[in-house]
Amino acid sequence: MQLLIGFTLALIIAYLAYRARSLSKGGAVAATFTGTIIFGIGGWEWAILLLTFFITSSVLSRAFKKRKQGLNEKFSKGHERDAGQVFGNGGIATAFAALHYFYPESIIPWLGFAAALAAVNADTWATELGVLNPHPPRIITNLKKAVEKGTSGGISLFGTLASLAGSALIGILASALNPTVDSVSTFFIVTLAGLAGSLFDSFLGATVQAIYFCPKDHKETEKHPLHTCGTPTTLIRGWGWLDNDWVNFACGAFGVLVCLLLKGLL
Repeated sequence: MQLLIGFTLALIIAYLAYRARSLSKGGAVAATFTGTIIFGIGGWEWAILLLTFFITSSVLSRAFKKRKQGLNEKFSKGHERDAGQVFGNGGIATAFAALHYFYPESIIPWLGFAAALAAVNADTWATELGVLNPHPPRIITNLKKAVEKGTSGGISLFGTLASLAGSALIGILASALNPTVDSVSTFFIVTLAGLAGSLFDSFLGATVQAIYFCPKDHKETEKHPLHTCGTPTTLIRGWGWLDNDWVNFACGAFGVLVCLLLKGLL
């Protein structure tokens, strides 16, 4: 019965998000699947964490449009999330929600779920709010080198603080909604894991993520096979298969890894 209720809630939310153009058709189907697992197996506490990520990321993606003008040419996709983005951001969290079904007494599924969402939430906040930084970002592998806003691997003070805030929000909810564990340690573990995942995302963006070049506009971009202007783009660095969806997936996975390491140390 709970799984049916989870499916119904997930379907309604996915439909509303599709109507609001926050999800594509494929994204709505993927969100219904992930939501059914998380809502149906985890329950309302797990749903709150997922909805916090989804709602805040959707709102931020539409905010500060004037500041973001010209950045769409950098990113592979827009604010209307497709199936790849849904699974890239929520796949790890969904797996830990499913794990909770088999190990309902263990705290590991909850911590893994929260850490994965904290990481992708931190990364989203950094991306969407980093544009407000008054100075150009620096590449994470060489902090002396300034790069254009929107460049993969670029970080800034404002973006990093936004990342910390996004991670801390999930950390607060994770500690408040699960009273079976120490709330203080849960907050710090999840928050630090989320921040680490976001920084790892930037590191991948600066090193091995697929980055392309538009010969017409003379711009680096994540878009492929065509740039915003319609010109074919060519790979100039990184692994061709490692697009932004896979980087987001790795971001969540790294957040979980850091979370489990911290849990083992504390």
